[in-house]
Amino acid sequence: MSNPEFYGLSTTTLQGQPFPFSQLKGKVVLIVNVASKCGFTPQYKGLEELYQRYKDRGLIILGFPCNQFGGQEPGDAGAIGEFCQRNFGVTFPIMERSDVNGNDANPVFKYLKTQKKQFMMEMIKWNFEKFLVDKTGQVVARYSSMATPASLGPEVEKLLAA
Repeated sequence: MSNPEFYGLSTTTLQGQPFPFSQLKGKVVLIVNVASKCGFTPQYKGLEELYQRYKDRGLIILGFPCNQFGGQEPGDAGAIGEFCQRNFGVTFPIMERSDVNGNDANPVFKYLKTQKKQFMMEMIKWNFEKFLVDKTGQVVARYSSMATPASLGPEVEKLLAA
């Protein structure tokens, strides 16, 4: 049974195009708040590797640039897109820069945080937190910034096989 709440969400891509989550039905989705000037920024490489390994089987990764943690994503859409492409060859979709905490948080993150609290808290602590969503739109896991993209491979594999 698919989750109408998740598939009812929508956001905007880095290029300013609408991105309705209804197009994600039947896919395993990994949602990550990303930043260009963070100690965890090299995870872009691992995210791209994970995406390349599993995209043909139904994995989609969505990156949401965020400037709420130490001002680590100061660029505009053009600068963010160029950085991702030039430094990490990112081909998975990057969304518009978004807040993930507070009153102005992107509705996607407001929803995700209610589904999976981390250490009894909803708040996102830092860049590169990850939310894993199964093929039916259920948020099944939340990972801290410390979790490497490669470490998520077995769980992604399991969800893709389900």
